[in-house]
Amino acid sequence: MTYENAPFDQAEYQRRLDKTRIAMAQAGLDAIFVTDPSNQAWLTGYDGWSFYVHQGVLLTTEGDPIWWGRHMDMMGGRRTCWMSHDNILGYEDHFVQSTEVHPMQDLAEQIRTRGLGQARIGVEMENYYYSAKAHAVLTASLPDASLVDATALVNWQRLIKSEAEIGFIRKAAAISDKVMKVAIDRASPGVRKNDLVADIMHAGITGVGEDWGDYPAIVPLTPSGMDATAAHLTWNGAPMRAGEATFFELSGCYRRYHAPLCRTVFLGDPTDDMLRAEEAQLEGIAAGLDAARAGNRTCDIANAFMAVLAKHGIARSGRMGYPIGLSYPPDWGERTASIRSEDTTVLEPGMVFHFMPALWMDSWGLETTETILIQESGAAEPLSGIERKLFTKR
Repeated sequence: MTYENAPFDQAEYQRRLDKTRIAMAQAGLDAIFVTDPSNQAWLTGYDGWSFYVHQGVLLTTEGDPIWWGRHMDMMGGRRTCWMSHDNILGYEDHFVQSTEVHPMQDLAEQIRTRGLGQARIGVEMENYYYSAKAHAVLTASLPDASLVDATALVNWQRLIKSEAEIGFIRKAAAISDKVMKVAIDRASPGVRKNDLVADIMHAGITGVGEDWGDYPAIVPLTPSGMDATAAHLTWNGAPMRAGEATFFELSGCYRRYHAPLCRTVFLGDPTDDMLRAEEAQLEGIAAGLDAARAGNRTCDIANAFMAVLAKHGIARSGRMGYPIGLSYPPDWGERTASIRSEDTTVLEPGMVFHFMPALWMDSWGLETTETILIQESGAAEPLSGIERKLFTKR
């Protein structure tokens, strides 16, 4: 084994394997094959921009995990994974984007040679990186095995962060603060949005001190005016204009760990309805943070926020946050618990959420959010040092 280039030490990876294997045993699984790049990295340290081809991690009930992918990416596995080279496998290039053969045929052979041809194997059915064709070919190639849905089995093991992970998230939060300061300071009438985003991305990749910035799993979301009534628009080349609000949904990233942060800037004088919404939103965030305590539930955070909005006569529905940590495109969320009224996940120390009670109205959007850490006692800790308010610039 080698941990020379892996982000964490042997004890941290062993902790992760142990947690995952307990979950596997509870699900009655002999093995799992995970394709989510975040889960691959969490288990093995693998880090490369190769998730556009078939790859994944095979984990059985004992021994080190096996990383499997394209042969040229096998070399990246040797540079980033903690396992020995014998546990890093590559399929040949004639499998890539072929209409005659499929990489899952190679994976099936690797599974059979390890005595798992009749095993009960969990796969991530609801995942961006595991296609319907991949599942069909793997099923046909392992006729005596049972492939069962193990979506998010690994994701749920990632929910409570170790102290080492929290340290990385704090570094990401410092980068998020730097990025947001650049966005707020640079925003001005006449500034082209793409130029502003270029400054944002430069700040994020530069990082803070010796803590260099990685690429975030989501690109900067920076819509203005009517575009800010939509949650997930990016940018264009148009100049910013007086009389419009722009929300910035951004995240610093350190060694694939994120700390998302949103703030809104109004160029000019905000309307009365936006100011009233800001007052309600900030009061609701404070209530939500106070409810974000170990032993409470994710729904308690949502309900505390929603009760304040209702008091102010503002209607809102839907999710208000999700767990974050290690992630790859296209999403920095972990896709497990949600901060919403129907989710009853019990909060535990070490959980980290993007508390995201944004408001999207008919003619403007107002995003003020926090990355929060659930503590041993007391209310959640917001990890950002950026003032929580609607910023105005005249």
